[in-house]
Amino acid sequence: MMSAMNDESLERANAFLETVAARTSTGDVLDVTPAEIGRDLGFPDALSTARAVRALIARKRLEPAMGSYRLLDPTPVGAQEREALGRQRKPRARRTTDAAAGGRGLSYSDVGRAAVDRLIELGREAADQRAGLRSAREEAREARQARDEAEQRARTLTERVRELEARAEMAESNLRTLLAQARAKEAPKQGAVSDAEMEAILGVLKTGEGEGEAEAAPAPVAERPSASADDVE
Repeated sequence: MMSAMNDESLERANAFLETVAARTSTGDVLDVTPAEIGRDLGFPDALSTARAVRALIARKRLEPAMGSYRLLDPTPVGAQEREALGRQRKPRARRTTDAAAGGRGLSYSDVGRAAVDRLIELGREAADQRAGLRSAREEAREARQARDEAEQRARTLTERVRELEARAEMAESNLRTLLAQARAKEAPKQGAVSDAEMEAILGVLKTGEGEGEAEAAPAPVAERPSASADDVE
């Protein structure tokens, strides 16, 4: 048990109890929050209100009930009245791994370890997901790069094909022109007269100027055999 309250704490506790008794009958639950009563009484802070409520609970004037407090006894607290119930200290949680196996409830340390383990697992899962996301982004970037390169090659090949087609058309056109020129050059040659034929024609034209000359021309040729015959005799 603890010692009695000082005068200030005792005054605040009795003022709080008096206000509660004015609002609530004995055995009933308080219908307002302690903070509202503390503000009405002009307590300096919420801690003062909490200390007053704790002192009244320790001296069997109030008890927690239904999320609020029930009035047990409206009698003011005496100056030398001590706490009927001492503060119960929570035992330290024992660090044991077989608490659940022994049928006991989980301790705070067990819950803390479980929470830490779960956080570690979540961190690992998050790291794996981030790594997968980075890998997916890298693959997507490589795929986009490969697509861009393929499109660039396709454009280059298309331009090359167009250039080759244009060259082929130009070559075909030049070939047609050359063939036409060659045919045009070969046609006159087929009808042209050779040099020998030209000399023969000229010779015929020259000998055909007079009939006498044409008949006299072969005479010496006929005389030559006769002369040669006389020589033989």
